[in-house]
Amino acid sequence: MAPSQNPIPTIATVVFGVFFLSVFSTAEKAPYSSFAKNATSAPSTGHYDYIIIGGGTAGCPLAATLSASAKVVLLERGGLPYTDPHIVHASGFARTLTDPSPDSAAQLFISTDGVFNHRARVLGGGTAINAGFYTRASREYVGRAGWEPRLVEASYEWVERKVAFRPRVRRWQAAVREGLLEAGVLPDNGYTYEHVDGTKTGGSTFDQNGIRHTAADLLEHAHPNNITVYFHATVHQILFSTSPGQRSKAYGAVFKDLKGKKHMVYLNKGNRNEIILSGGALGSPQLLMLSGIGPAHELKAQGIEVVLDQAMVGQGMSDNPLNGIAIASRRSVEASLPQVVGITDIGFYIEALNGNIDSLTSLTTAANQGNELAMIGGKVAGPFSEGYMKLQSKDPNDNPSVTFNYFSDSRDLQKCVQGMKILQRVVGSQAISRFRTQHKSAAYDMHQYCNDTVISIWHFHGGCQVDRVVDRDYRVLGVDALRVVDSSTFYHTPGTNPQATIMMLGRYMGHKILNQRHRGEKGA
Repeated sequence: MAPSQNPIPTIATVVFGVFFLSVFSTAEKAPYSSFAKNATSAPSTGHYDYIIIGGGTAGCPLAATLSASAKVVLLERGGLPYTDPHIVHASGFARTLTDPSPDSAAQLFISTDGVFNHRARVLGGGTAINAGFYTRASREYVGRAGWEPRLVEASYEWVERKVAFRPRVRRWQAAVREGLLEAGVLPDNGYTYEHVDGTKTGGSTFDQNGIRHTAADLLEHAHPNNITVYFHATVHQILFSTSPGQRSKAYGAVFKDLKGKKHMVYLNKGNRNEIILSGGALGSPQLLMLSGIGPAHELKAQGIEVVLDQAMVGQGMSDNPLNGIAIASRRSVEASLPQVVGITDIGFYIEALNGNIDSLTSLTTAANQGNELAMIGGKVAGPFSEGYMKLQSKDPNDNPSVTFNYFSDSRDLQKCVQGMKILQRVVGSQAISRFRTQHKSAAYDMHQYCNDTVISIWHFHGGCQVDRVVDRDYRVLGVDALRVVDSSTFYHTPGTNPQATIMMLGRYMGHKILNQRHRGEKGA
């Protein structure tokens, strides 16, 4: 079958946002840490050198690293990932995201743009609910961030020894790889974690048996006598001491367990002890505001006492837009999550996933015909478009209001239009033509298509950005003893998929903070 001139199936706008897998799952328990406890067992008060709020992609490696020579408590609002078979195995990916229960590991939120999204509510954070693609940031990104290359490399390697694996590339992903090369996404970079232009097979946090490995696995490196992890521990407020003529200083936090009982954790005495926020791009700016750091007029409107009028908290919120093409396949397509990526020189990243059409019920004509569905999508790098976040209540369990302003910057829209043309060439390639059914061609206004079919790839970031809310050492500007270490500090997402770099950053900053601590002790 010769490729059509415009190979966008008419079903694309209906189904591309539906993610699925349908292979049978046999869940296994990952190693369970003896120091992880339900918050209901926590004492009324506790004292630590470091209080880390958020046991997610950055928080877990950060806590593990700091525990080498300091007393650490890690507070996570969600539960354990190892007890849920849908989290543990790749086949449960879609079920985790579509779980509507109030304690779901993937908490649904809908931006004011009308795009559905999810934030993690589980130990391990986004690494426990995402599609598992593992790839590093570019060297240019590392340079712009001002990170030390040798420590970055060592930190990546530390993460990779525990949670990154070479995927088993089967028929569909291999066809996508061939299609990318046919479409001119060159060169062929083989299998690599590195971010370089061209087509490559990346790593995965799913092993050869389909078992997920999350940032929580990195807690196996923790010193068991120096760390306590409380799950189902929802932090309501960071506490600050204030003295006339001096900056406010963080000294503790208030959290509640599942029964609603209040617990207090305090920093031990010493100038090197700190609270570190790792709640993610929604959780960190949200908790800063709930604790009195943010735009004063918004805090007062919620009845929150202002500790620091900081207008940039919650600003710079961005989400990388994803647009794609759904392909009705006449051949059997094995279920798989992204393993191959095309990194174009225009800043448009192409990935694919697929599975049995039964998992989509009967949303499309293709489903009624018994075909299977495969999907290829492209993400706009950056992006340049920015939005903002606002509190909707004083309850940390509630989602804040988030606006991402997709394509409000014309550079992002133009990048999408150019990228979709490349995507059309991939779908029209000989490699992909072996899979797709005959379909009617249609003319599309690509600008409209990008706007009408945008969904999220869950790479949202910002809200506590460097030089706006935190300094280059991730200390919160204007107060003492408080840092933010997570994706809320980013202006752009690192690499094609950010989880590798966020885990690296947790390890990296753990090292830097301990080095600063030891230098301070020697100088005392």
